[in-house]
Amino acid sequence: MKRVIILMLDSFGIGGAPDAAKFGDEGANTLGHIATSAGGLKIPNMAMLGLGTAAFEASGMKPEIVGNSVLAVGSKYGHMKEISHGKDTSSGHWEMAGVPVLFEWGYFKKDYPSFPEELVENIVKRGNIPGILGNEAASGTEIIMRLGEEHIKTGKPIFYTSADSVLQIAAHEKYFGLERLYDLCQIAFEEVKPYNIARVIARPFEGENKSDFKRTKNRHDYSVMPPAPTVLDKFKNSGGSVIAIGKINDIYAGCGVTKALKASGLEELWNVTLDAVSKASNRSIVFTNFVDFDMMWGHRRDVKGYAQGLEYFDKRLPELFKILKPGDLVFITADHGCDPTYKGTDHTREQVPVLMFGPEVKSENIGQRQTYADIAQTIAQYFGLEKMPYGESFL
Repeated sequence: MKRVIILMLDSFGIGGAPDAAKFGDEGANTLGHIATSAGGLKIPNMAMLGLGTAAFEASGMKPEIVGNSVLAVGSKYGHMKEISHGKDTSSGHWEMAGVPVLFEWGYFKKDYPSFPEELVENIVKRGNIPGILGNEAASGTEIIMRLGEEHIKTGKPIFYTSADSVLQIAAHEKYFGLERLYDLCQIAFEEVKPYNIARVIARPFEGENKSDFKRTKNRHDYSVMPPAPTVLDKFKNSGGSVIAIGKINDIYAGCGVTKALKASGLEELWNVTLDAVSKASNRSIVFTNFVDFDMMWGHRRDVKGYAQGLEYFDKRLPELFKILKPGDLVFITADHGCDPTYKGTDHTREQVPVLMFGPEVKSENIGQRQTYADIAQTIAQYFGLEKMPYGESFL
């Protein structure tokens, strides 16, 4: 039996990126600062897998971790630095799949108006909408609270961006329509191509007023394709099965995916992941993005929520261990940082953990990895695939 399970904790950085100062992120440390603020994190299972050592070697700061692990399994543990030019979602995910982003994305301005007038005019005309609201860099939850009621009254969708290469469009599922929002985002995705933008994101929400507006689980990302075949593509082409859970399918624009499963929220993502692993056949990859760490807690600077999320994630790891089969490999990693104690609300340039465990894995400190693509190279060797252009296997 040969299967790979990738648990991608979106934004779970562990500090210490050598080029952090270039991004204005010197000193950022998502794990370390959360652990300090919480007075200790109860994540003993990840600690047993080597997280504490990896974090200390990456940043020089040993996170305070409490509790006793119930796992008894070997692991290879280390920390990875990113070679992609950005600290965004697409770059991090693509690099860990063997395709680092060695070009510059296009970005929209953070100040009003963020979007070029011609771009807005084209989208408004093609989308048959009365205009737009927002047109600025903003937190998604904040701008929906601020402009949601006006959106319902006027029919104008809310356009906003962030530090990522992205255009986000928020609209009410009931009053604007979910399919209409998707159609509008498809138009926007076509229109932003000349600007070299990585993604357009549909952000549907519900509720009757600002006191109860909330985003729904029907988010959809329209992403450009990776510039080269990823390890997922190569594995799929070899006859393997790739089960993408959460927003993984959108991030890779469907490339290299054989089955996409929708899920949102930490509990549901875990439930769907465990079910997928229990059913996965030989030569399968189950790949889950646990987005709440980034979307719900990192960007919102919710230190307490992030800490509780990490403890919940850790508590469920034994459930996964119980259903693993001989030969299985599990990776725990991240795509970038988003330190909720740091200045601003953007992603932070950090190193990320790489923890690999399974019934037959022997414990080893694999130290600093020079690129996230080491994960892809390890997977390629494990499945006997053609060697990837980037990365070094630690199998």
